[in-house]
Amino acid sequence: MTTPAYEVRAVPGIPEVAPGDDLAELIAAAAPDLQDGDVLLVTSKIVSKAEGRIVAADSREAAIDAETVRVVARRGALRIVENRQGLVMAAAGVDASNTAAGTVLLLPRDPDASARALRARLAELLSVDVGVIVTDTFGRPWRTGLTDVAIGAAGVRVLDDLRGGTDSHGNPLNVTVVATADELAAAGDLVKGKAAGLPVAVVRGLPHVRGEGSARELVRPAADDMFRLGTSEAVREAVTQRRTVRAFTADPVDPGAVRRAVAAAVTAPAPHHTTPWRFVLLESAQARVRLLDAMRDAWIADLRRDGKSEESIAKRIRRGDVLRNAPYLAVPCLVTEGAHRYGHERRDVAEREMFVVAMGAGVQNFLVALAGERLGSAWVSSTMFCREVVRKVLDLPQDWDPMGTVAIGHPATPPPPRPERTPEPFIELR
Repeated sequence: MTTPAYEVRAVPGIPEVAPGDDLAELIAAAAPDLQDGDVLLVTSKIVSKAEGRIVAADSREAAIDAETVRVVARRGALRIVENRQGLVMAAAGVDASNTAAGTVLLLPRDPDASARALRARLAELLSVDVGVIVTDTFGRPWRTGLTDVAIGAAGVRVLDDLRGGTDSHGNPLNVTVVATADELAAAGDLVKGKAAGLPVAVVRGLPHVRGEGSARELVRPAADDMFRLGTSEAVREAVTQRRTVRAFTADPVDPGAVRRAVAAAVTAPAPHHTTPWRFVLLESAQARVRLLDAMRDAWIADLRRDGKSEESIAKRIRRGDVLRNAPYLAVPCLVTEGAHRYGHERRDVAEREMFVVAMGAGVQNFLVALAGERLGSAWVSSTMFCREVVRKVLDLPQDWDPMGTVAIGHPATPPPPRPERTPEPFIELR
């Protein structure tokens, strides 16, 4: 049995690259011995130079702004962003090193297209069929240090999907997808170095990595990205993207997700070191129907007492459909145990208001945490208008005050974009 082995070597002799240079011609002159099946690893910096991606920039930060699609995380001056190529990296890939003062290098506009063009041109110049990977240097979440990864590819299988196979012990491989192009890029970086002036490397002896692929396959889709934002950014995103959802799918709600949201809710501030929050979770359809039917009857009685017509009553009752159609309901309740009693109207009113504010903070925590669990929600005030009915149906203690109902479920449609609000109209300076 032949022991697996491969060779990776740097290519010396690549001159300083300038805009308009035929990069493939420069590489062919430095590596005339390229063979069919080789994989060429090309640092993106020289690709950018050849493609004229050198731009004047009075401020590198302004160049980063121009290349940024969204900010993923910010710590001081450091920004991790998604750039126009869909890559999540520091500073959008804008590079101010190894370029003239007052200029910066941008990444290739389409790194896959750059790799395809290099491959085709090398085939023309040397009559060889090689794979090409355009590489760039990345930091990685949860890992210290930098490594090269593939940002463009041609003639290479960028992913090796082993799912459905078995390991050496016969165990099924259910999640194993190997980032082959990134492994090759990192291997090339070992011989290219960061400051050795060796921007190109060749890997030989790995015929199984050849194939067709795009480096975009390495970019995790947003829907599958569990860590799409940094911590502070994720908190702000959850707060601002918390939306009232009024239409849900029939998919069941994970009770564990709701309990995690309750755990977040009860971290809200509260007066006198109390814990004024209680959450009644209606997980069974029977419990939900029993409560909503009783609330509907109480509401109809109130509306008739107000002199509303039957047509008007029917229209108003339909507003409760958001609760009736939700697959899960939670009733937050306020408990004022521990509140001070002053025997003075103004102070007693203020005391209760403290607890109500704490309840509101807990409900907001709850709704934001549900959004973090990718669940939609709608806070509806209805239980506050028939507390005695709710206490009776749910068999609650007399000192539990229902403070609305939260409908919970998977959104039937994505919520529309929220218009951005500036803080100034809500601020008074003194």
